[in-house]
Amino acid sequence: MPRIDDYIKAVELGKKELKDKNPKRIAGLSGAEFEADSDGFAMLTLGFLNRNVSITWPDLELAFKDSGEELPIQEQVLLLHYLNGSKGSRVTGQWIAYQEVPDGRFYLDAFLRRAKIPMVQGFGNQPELLVKLATDAYGARPLDQGDISVVVQALPMVPVALILWKGDEEFPPEGTILFDRNISDILSAEDIAWLAGMIIYPLLGMAKGKG
Repeated sequence: MPRIDDYIKAVELGKKELKDKNPKRIAGLSGAEFEADSDGFAMLTLGFLNRNVSITWPDLELAFKDSGEELPIQEQVLLLHYLNGSKGSRVTGQWIAYQEVPDGRFYLDAFLRRAKIPMVQGFGNQPELLVKLATDAYGARPLDQGDISVVVQALPMVPVALILWKGDEEFPPEGTILFDRNISDILSAEDIAWLAGMIIYPLLGMAKGKG
């Protein structure tokens, strides 16, 4: 488990890499919106899990646009890595499993613990609730895979598919989380595992609130 110092250092490194880049170009590559004033200050607006995040330039402060609240540090790291990793790769429409991501097998246990196993345990016996909560929270859209599935637009170039199969007398419920093939060009396996957890854990919290 990374320590807070590791996250602070990762934020510093991410900002250092990003600050000398052209913000208008970064916006075009990442799918963010770009604004600038006559004094040379710029701001990107980036959609992240159905909320807008503002990234100011050149100080690179990341905050939720609706509340002005600073992003949690793990999410800052993820979004900085996304902006730095966005080099023009577009959504392909081809889904891949986590273990198909470069180094995905190395981080597979973490991915399973953070995302897939909690999703199946929390929603395997009530898959319709996953659809409802993901739609309410993230604006998820239906997908024709498994017994029930949705696509969450986590970031402009990063759709994530949540898929469940219902259990029966012989087999327990099962599920998987898939990613567009382009994610390998944008985020590392470690970042993808964190992102999957950031999608699933709020949904589990909402499900408990309904229990």
